[in-house]
Amino acid sequence: MTDKLTVSVLGTGIMGAAMARNLARAGHTVRVWNRTRAKAEPLAADGAHVTDTPAEAVRGADVVLTMLYDGKAVAEVMREAVPALRSGLVWAQSTTVGIEAVGDLAAFAHEHGLVFYDAPVLGTRQPAEAGQLTVIAAGPAEGRGTVTPVFDAVGSRTVWTGEDGAAGSATRLKLVANSWVLAVTAAAGEILALARALDVDPEKFFDLIAGGPLDMGYLRAKVDLLLNDELSPPSFAVVTAEKDARLIVEAGEKHGVRLDVAAAAAERLRRAAAQGHAHEDMAAAYFASFDEESRS
Repeated sequence: MTDKLTVSVLGTGIMGAAMARNLARAGHTVRVWNRTRAKAEPLAADGAHVTDTPAEAVRGADVVLTMLYDGKAVAEVMREAVPALRSGLVWAQSTTVGIEAVGDLAAFAHEHGLVFYDAPVLGTRQPAEAGQLTVIAAGPAEGRGTVTPVFDAVGSRTVWTGEDGAAGSATRLKLVANSWVLAVTAAAGEILALARALDVDPEKFFDLIAGGPLDMGYLRAKVDLLLNDELSPPSFAVVTAEKDARLIVEAGEKHGVRLDVAAAAAERLRRAAAQGHAHEDMAAAYFASFDEESRS
């Protein structure tokens, strides 16, 4: 079979739009849908066909890729697509959702004869735009010939975690990875806030750890966003990071683990959003260290 496919991308936010562009650049026929059509319209210049409904987007597709806000949004959109879903259609579900939601979505796929892949991605705006995401995937081996060209177009690496997408092994690994990302991001904000409070030049801290085991490129990158006031457009927005943090805390609770750092990160992100930073980069959790008076 040809590796040029018709791919439907449902959700064209930061990640979905970048993935759609890379699919089009790889030569695939791309059909896109977004609840706010205006956010999808720019993709027409990249060769994507912008549709009015999820059903229109998935009609005739070989692969459907969902990149929406959360599990509830994915379920709602896929229900809207039901009239055009055909048995055997491959579904790559790349939204970060909870473990329970993966099972529910897989059950929906089974009910409608879809070949389901639990396929969250690791990476933010820049790697998404460059086609350098890491795809974490679980799903049946017999359908991988169809879905692999999609993963190859949006990512530089695919990590397979199993053959049962319903078990959520890919999502479980993604939640573990995101717990680390959120912890480092929260720490980045706190060290900068503490340095400010103690009248310490942040560069002195980075000089202190330079080249040693405490140094980290990601930590430096997040601090640089704050120091250079480059929080917009976000690589990963505060509001979405808070959602992921709460999914991580929930997963821990359901499996008997208390995740104090993740819970604190979720609360910091919530406060930052309440202060007006919801749609800035998640590094803006830094502002949760200050009340409104101390920030002025």
